[in-house]
Amino acid sequence: MVKPIKITHVSKTFGKQQVLDDINLTIEPETIYGLLGRNGAGKSTLFNIITNRLPLTRGEVTIGGQSVTNNDAVLNRIYLMSEANLYPSRMRVEDIFKLTKQLYQGMDEKLTQSLTQQFGLNSHARFNKLSTGSRSIMKLIIALAVDVDYVILDEPTLGLDANHRRMFYDALLDSYAKRPRSFVISTHLIEEVSQLIERVWVLQDHRIMIDETTEEMLNKGYAITGPINDVSTYTAGLNVIGHEELGHLVVHYVYGDLDNDRPIPDTISISHIDLQRLFIYLTNQEVAKVEN
Repeated sequence: MVKPIKITHVSKTFGKQQVLDDINLTIEPETIYGLLGRNGAGKSTLFNIITNRLPLTRGEVTIGGQSVTNNDAVLNRIYLMSEANLYPSRMRVEDIFKLTKQLYQGMDEKLTQSLTQQFGLNSHARFNKLSTGSRSIMKLIIALAVDVDYVILDEPTLGLDANHRRMFYDALLDSYAKRPRSFVISTHLIEEVSQLIERVWVLQDHRIMIDETTEEMLNKGYAITGPINDVSTYTAGLNVIGHEELGHLVVHYVYGDLDNDRPIPDTISISHIDLQRLFIYLTNQEVAKVEN
């Protein structure tokens, strides 16, 4: 039985710089997560701590009660794909696949071959001869084919064009359906992955700002549109996280529950907003706040 990953009171400092502060998360089996945050928020640092590539300052990361620190028995159940190129530069792609199979207790060779053909990756090429996009494709093939329970993808589509990104998303969903396991995806292309992820984490100011299902989060995001006086009166006291002016109209973006006892003027409209826009306004440090 697959055990969840428990991230408990994890903090990380580099010298005097606080990068992560009291992070508490659970990565459940067979779930697709999205970790969202602005540049420098600490997403990659958190991933490197989970996979024991970086030591933590405080807290612990465990799987089934076992610490991941220097524990190969649990670490080989997690695969981290990141921008870091940890492979010997002159090793051929096919040999990298073989090495990974040995390190992670196996790979789905049939899937590896199929995806290599679909993406047009030259398996005989040396790693240092691959373009940025081809390196990403190679790592993505490994991520989908390797025998692990947790796959962490840090900016997985770096260097990929729109067609290859779509191919990857389709391949991920197909792989997930055939062999359910957990994926944690960090990307700036939020709109593209919004239909994939089941639970959202937002990392802001060194802490987890949001930890909710995607549906719960989207249900709390509203756009209130209308004449400025009517909109301002209606949204008074609500959790307004941003606003835009559209000619003679204004849009107030609200995160949280609306006041059902408050009458809605005929002059304003209320609609839900997409995940990317919601993320942008939630992480706008000048105005954002979250009310639970």
